[in-house]
Amino acid sequence: MENSYTFPLRPSHASLRWSILRRSLRSRSPSKTGELSVDNPEGIKKISRRTSGGFNLIPCHALDCQSADFVGTSLQRNDIAGPRDIYVCYKLPVGCVPELTLIQRREDSIELNDFEVSTRFDIDTTGLVCCWPSEDVLAYFCFNHSDIFRSKRVLELGSGYGLAGFSIAVCSDACEVVISDGNPQVVDYIQHNIGINAEAFGETKVKSMLLHWNQEQASEMLNAFDIIVASDCTFFKEFHKSLANMVKSLLKRSEDSEAFFFSPKRGDSLDKFLQEITEAGLQYNLIENYDSTVWNLHHKFLKGDDTSWPNYDKDHSYPLLLRINFPMEE
Repeated sequence: MENSYTFPLRPSHASLRWSILRRSLRSRSPSKTGELSVDNPEGIKKISRRTSGGFNLIPCHALDCQSADFVGTSLQRNDIAGPRDIYVCYKLPVGCVPELTLIQRREDSIELNDFEVSTRFDIDTTGLVCCWPSEDVLAYFCFNHSDIFRSKRVLELGSGYGLAGFSIAVCSDACEVVISDGNPQVVDYIQHNIGINAEAFGETKVKSMLLHWNQEQASEMLNAFDIIVASDCTFFKEFHKSLANMVKSLLKRSEDSEAFFFSPKRGDSLDKFLQEITEAGLQYNLIENYDSTVWNLHHKFLKGDDTSWPNYDKDHSYPLLLRINFPMEE
C-alpha cells in the first residue's frame, strides 16, 4: 500500500520562529538581503509577538548620523556606536527633558556570539533585541507618576536598554537610579547611554549594574531600594522563584516601599509568579485598568479600530500592573 502525505499549506509556528532567527542571523550579509523573501515575512509577522510600534506611547526615531540633529553635537563627538548599532531618539512628554537618546542594536542584528553569551551567563537575549511594549508602558507610567520617585533610591530589573530607568532619571527627582540587567552586553549599552545622557539627570545619580536574579547580592544591596520597577520579566517560569526572592531581598522594609511590575498574563506564567510572590512572604495587587490612555489603546487594538498592531492579543500583549510590597505589620 502506497503511503500518502499531506503537506500543510502554511508553515508551522515552530518553523516560523526558526525563520525569525534565521533572518536575524543572515541579515548581516548584504549579498543575501534579496533572499529574505523566501522566509515568508507575512507568516513571520503573524507568529511573532514582538512589534516595533507597540502602544507607541513614547514616539521615537532613528537618528540620521549625517543630519543636523547629529553632526556637531556631543553625540558625534562621543560617537561610540558600533556597526551593528543605531542611535534612537525618544521624544519625552512635556515637562521632562525633551529628548532621550539611546544606543541600541539595529533590528535583526543578533549574532551567534550573542547566543554563546546567553548560554554562558544563563540568560536570554530578549533585552538585546529591542525595546518591548511593556517597557514602553512602564516608562509612560513613570512619567505620569514621577512624584513617587522623589528622593527615592530606584532599581530597574531586567531593564534591556533601560528606557524606563532612564525616564525616571530625567523626569523625576529620584536620589539614585540603578539600571540593571543580567546580560553583560546589555549592561555595556546601558553604561554608554548613561554617558550620552548624563547632562539630563540633574542631581540624580544613575548607575548600571550586572545583576543576576539567582545570585546572592552584596550586603549593601540588601533592603536598599525604595522602589523597584520591571517590565515583561515574568515570562520564564524557571526564574520566578529567584525573581520573587530578589524583590524581597532588595526592597526596603518600609511602608512606602514598593515594586511596580508590568507584564502580560502569557498563559499561566503571571499566575505562577504571583504564587511565588505569596510564598516569599510578599503581598501584591494586580490592576488591569491603571491608565485611561493605555486602556483605550488596548480596546482599540482588540476591536481592530487601530490596525497598527495587527497581531494584538490580550494574553500576550496587554501588560497588567502588579504592585508588590511587604505586608503591613499589625
